[in-house]
Amino acid sequence: MAKSLVLRESVGLRYFTFFYLYVMQGIPSGFALTAVYNYLVGSGLTAKSVGTFAAIVGLPWTFQFIWGPLIDKFQYSIIGHRKQWVVLTQLVACLASLSLLLVHNPVAQLGLMSGVFFVHSVFASIQDASVDAIAISVVPLAERGRVNAFMRGGYLLGWAVGGAVLAYVLHHGGFRPAALVQSATLLVLTVLTFFIKLDRADRLLPTFGKAGRAAARAHAAALNDDEQNPSLRWLFAELWRAMVERYSLRAFGIIFLAYLASYLFGNAYNYHLIHTLHWADADVSILQGSWGSVAAFALLLGGGVLVDRLGTARLQYWVMAGYAFFLLVFGALAPYWHLRALGFTGLVLMNVADPLLSVAAMPALMAFCRPKIEGSQFTTYMALVNLCGVASSYLNGWLLEITTAPVIGLACGGLMLGLVVAQRRLRPQPALVAQG
Repeated sequence: MAKSLVLRESVGLRYFTFFYLYVMQGIPSGFALTAVYNYLVGSGLTAKSVGTFAAIVGLPWTFQFIWGPLIDKFQYSIIGHRKQWVVLTQLVACLASLSLLLVHNPVAQLGLMSGVFFVHSVFASIQDASVDAIAISVVPLAERGRVNAFMRGGYLLGWAVGGAVLAYVLHHGGFRPAALVQSATLLVLTVLTFFIKLDRADRLLPTFGKAGRAAARAHAAALNDDEQNPSLRWLFAELWRAMVERYSLRAFGIIFLAYLASYLFGNAYNYHLIHTLHWADADVSILQGSWGSVAAFALLLGGGVLVDRLGTARLQYWVMAGYAFFLLVFGALAPYWHLRALGFTGLVLMNVADPLLSVAAMPALMAFCRPKIEGSQFTTYMALVNLCGVASSYLNGWLLEITTAPVIGLACGGLMLGLVVAQRRLRPQPALVAQG
């Protein structure tokens, strides 16, 4: 096997691999939560119905605290530690995506469509947990900021394909052709995953029986590894100690609330553009997936370099300060949102803010993770972050019936400003100042 196909031996392969693995995650998310979400709003469904759909799609991502211990419990594999989880869940996610072909009319079959997206999200979330655990174990500390930027950039590109390209297919070809394009793309990328090794001693195919056990022992010896999987009791005990450590608990609380503010206003603003200002839902989807994603991707690459040089705590502070300023100023300009240029600017900046928050926050969360429980700890963090998205989708369905998007924006700006103050008072650990 050529050196270029071994993750631990190639910097370029690490960037490429984690980039396209996150493209795979972004395509279905963009399709469901941008293209289909905006399509349902444009079709006249109530905010509560659309919010419930988005919450159902996102709900499995809040289960990641379950998948993490399972992945860490059975992490050792002759094809690459935790890689077996990635390949298996990618295949099942492709089958779930193909099941979307059963949906002929998304509005009339909302329940069926929501159920299929839910099943897909279950396996996609396990894949995500596995990929994150692999990234923590194979990416050196000095590269984590840039690799996180590529991961988030891949997700944005996937979101652009799912949100803009598939929105175009949805409106001009129908729902089933859009679902078929998504499924074919996921299958091609799954085949690519099969041929990438984590370590040189890894095999492409598993072996079973006595030969399999002998091969596993030889594989572990080649990697200087203990082939014994940890017990669940040890995993949960170590996970609890890691999660309640004082500094990491307070730092994560700030990150959690920052994501909540971001998601709340993002969902409310999209609904406001389509429902109140009567923008075409296809226009919103395509603008988000094109200009919004291009701007975010460009800033992400610069942010990845900055987080490796400045440290995650400092970059996180400035990102949140800029986000608070944007929310307060943009909320105050609500009477002028009907102006196309201003409305478009807000849409692009909303797309930029969330990825920048991620590229600053994710290396910090990775730095908190302890050896052998990387999957459990990081996926617990991500489950709670994903809970923000699910909760905000559901809450917006209720909030928009009693208030407006501008009010939600100003409230989120006030919350973000308070988090900036809290971040400044939080004395960062030396390791987080010096590295991403």
